[in-house]
Order: sequence, then C-alpha cells, then structure tokens
Amino acid sequence: MTLTPAYGRDYRSKKAVLEDFDADKDFIINDITNRWDGKPVNKAQLVKAKQRVVYIRYGKLRRVMEVKL
Repeated sequence: MTLTPAYGRDYRSKKAVLEDFDADKDFIINDITNRWDGKPVNKAQLVKAKQRVVYIRYGKLRRVMEVKL
C-alpha cells in the first residue's frame, strides 16, 4: 500500500516522515487496488487493520520509503 502526506504536507527527510507517521498524522492512501483509495489513514488504523508494510512517498512525491509495522 502506498501513502502520501495529507493536507498539503511534504517532507525532506525520512526522519521527518517517520516522526509524523509515528505521531498518527494522516496520510492519503494511493492504491487503486484498495477500496479506500484517496481516503486518509494513520498508523494506528493501519496497525488495527493488520497492514504489515506501507510505502510512503515524500520529497515532492519523488522519493519512496518502506515502513514495516
């Protein structure tokens, strides 16, 4: 599942992405195979849904990082 920052946020580093992700800030689901495509989600919801790995785009959507939950 691929996520992008919500509400116009963008990040320059992986550290900044992880800080906000761990703080349960919202990210948008960008996965056309997922019925929740385009909806906001946070880390707590992903853990509850038993999602194991997510990919988060940052740096003007040019960089991708893998996060294991």
